[in-house]
Amino acid sequence: MDTAELQRTLNEHIEALVVHHGYTTYMRDYEVIINVWNGPESPSTYVRYLFRYCVEARCETFLPMETWQASLDDRLLDRDNESGPGEYVWGANYHELYGAELRPKSEAASRWSKAVGIDFHEVHIETNAHDLTLLFSDLEVSEVPVGYAPFITD
Repeated sequence: MDTAELQRTLNEHIEALVVHHGYTTYMRDYEVIINVWNGPESPSTYVRYLFRYCVEARCETFLPMETWQASLDDRLLDRDNESGPGEYVWGANYHELYGAELRPKSEAASRWSKAVGIDFHEVHIETNAHDLTLLFSDLEVSEVPVGYAPFITD
């Protein structure tokens, strides 16, 4: 997938909610699951962005230290509890997706492309709580079936 097509694909669902992100069970690819609202007449859908051959995933907080300090109480793990000024409610169970941007001049992507012999890309995904940076080779987008679970214990 070329860079322009990748960026178009990443822009398709801006203003969605990130409900899960992490490596797949086989630990090679990285998935970002988003909830897409289709309007009041349609149910929302869940879409999986599968970043294939993901050699690096960095997740950093987007929240300021003061917000973290004010949000350590476990009562904030439940969205039904009231929050105070400056507190972040973790129990919302989603993050607002602010955007996803390819970094076409990534030195790390260039280094991996030369070493492995396939194209690599770097993307920066920003939410209201996390900054996520992924180094990957390909992207697959698909709707998630009802009952999908990223990890199931035996």
